[in-house]
Amino acid sequence: MSVQVVILAAGMGTRLGRPFPKPLTPLKDGRTIHAQQMANLRSVFGSEAEVLVVVGFKLEQILEANPDATFAYNSQYDVTNTSKSLLKALRLTGERGVLWLNGDVVFDPQVLERVRPLIEQGQSFTCVNTASVGEEEVKYTVDADGYIKEISKQVVDALGESVGINYVAPQDKAAFVERLDEAEDQDYFERGLELAIEKDGVRFLPVDISDLYAVEVDFQEDLEKANQFV
Repeated sequence: MSVQVVILAAGMGTRLGRPFPKPLTPLKDGRTIHAQQMANLRSVFGSEAEVLVVVGFKLEQILEANPDATFAYNSQYDVTNTSKSLLKALRLTGERGVLWLNGDVVFDPQVLERVRPLIEQGQSFTCVNTASVGEEEVKYTVDADGYIKEISKQVVDALGESVGINYVAPQDKAAFVERLDEAEDQDYFERGLELAIEKDGVRFLPVDISDLYAVEVDFQEDLEKANQFV
């Protein structure tokens, strides 16, 4: 079974302060963040992974670094956020389910092994870490049935953090696309998730990967943490 994957790599990465796209940040093992992600996808899904990378800031550098992928261009990368980059990608992938990654996540390939059965079952999900709840991170709560109820940076009494690895199943995609379209330009894609959950009853399962590593690299200290694992 082929797996449609989207990597969100359009942003300017201003908080990390590099003169190139953040996904091209070198890691201690000599690979870039993007190369580590691609290696993980290939190690688990092999040729079944069809990768679409959403680019924007200094896009030529990412295209040159990954000639085997296909690309979508968010021409408004400097005035929009991940809600609109993901919307563009989902509209280009038809009715298929989509596994999407933030382009700055350094993660254990075992994360993909863990979620592969859910992709095959057609269950939408969000990978989470229940071991820490950072003030600046995207946090979540669950409903009585254990599915995501709230997911944003403003969540109170959160159970953990979202780590930037998610999947929308085919039956949930149309509603999610509609809600991403409703989101404001500067919203993160999690706003689309919240709207789809609230208005359409879409159910995203939280998948706990606290025993594995997944680090979103926003600041230098995040990069140092990620380098402890690679």
